[in-house]
Amino acid sequence: MSFILKPVDTVENISPADFKKNYLDAGRPLIIKGLTKSWPAREKWTTDYLKEIGGDLEVPLYDNAKADPSKPINAAVAHMRFGDYLDLIKREPTELRIFFFNLFKHVPSLIDDIKIPKDLMGGFIESMPAMFFGGSNSVTFLHYDIDLPHLFHTHFGGRKHIILFDNKWKERLYCLPNATYALEDYDVANPDFEKFPALKGVEGYEVFLEHGDTLFMPTGMWHWMKYLDGSFSLSLRAWDASLLRKAESVYNLAVKGGIDSILKKIFKAPYAVYREKKAVRTAEKALAKGLPK
Repeated sequence: MSFILKPVDTVENISPADFKKNYLDAGRPLIIKGLTKSWPAREKWTTDYLKEIGGDLEVPLYDNAKADPSKPINAAVAHMRFGDYLDLIKREPTELRIFFFNLFKHVPSLIDDIKIPKDLMGGFIESMPAMFFGGSNSVTFLHYDIDLPHLFHTHFGGRKHIILFDNKWKERLYCLPNATYALEDYDVANPDFEKFPALKGVEGYEVFLEHGDTLFMPTGMWHWMKYLDGSFSLSLRAWDASLLRKAESVYNLAVKGGIDSILKKIFKAPYAVYREKKAVRTAEKALAKGLPK
């Protein structure tokens, strides 16, 4: 059994007016298949090419294991030469992935291979193009981005399975207190509704990205991702025009992220146990009240 999932609207291209009215302002995700057709990166960015330009860099690696309560979120489990890692994900399945890697900082000329879609919206954070790499079998845990950007997530070199939820479902998703990620004890792709009853009836979206596809994820959207092939993605981030949303972003970074890190460092495992129990109680109360309405 799974969540109540529907497909995401898919277009080849879209006008700025249609994008703003039907997706940006409406807070709905969208797949744009033709956005990258004019990008040199669409053909140029292969694992061999990336190995050639950045293979000697050392990169931190992450796996599918539940986060250690004594360590910061997204703590690396190992380090490896970037070129060796690219060889690994081409050669065999692995859980290892690279998270939020700004390769552009090391190879500034890469920016010439993409075109930031400023015709669709403003507010892009041009200094923070982030790349994500994963072997087949690697999974990104369910979360929403703490700084609340809009995301244009373009995939390269394979397929990626993505499940999305509107932020209104966060209590039913067992969101941890002081955090922007969910309890890691359930399988998003195949949830156990008997053990986690608040998940039953939660509505979301299901996406399968292929090479060159771009997924627009509006601010605050929860996402879980699984690499079906050894492949990689580029995320372009843009601020929401709302001053209130910008204030929420600053609050999340300064308060939620800061408090969570401090409490985790001080109390370690007892704090982890507390917030997991609190997430369960909150989810069950939301279910009993029929939230969200």
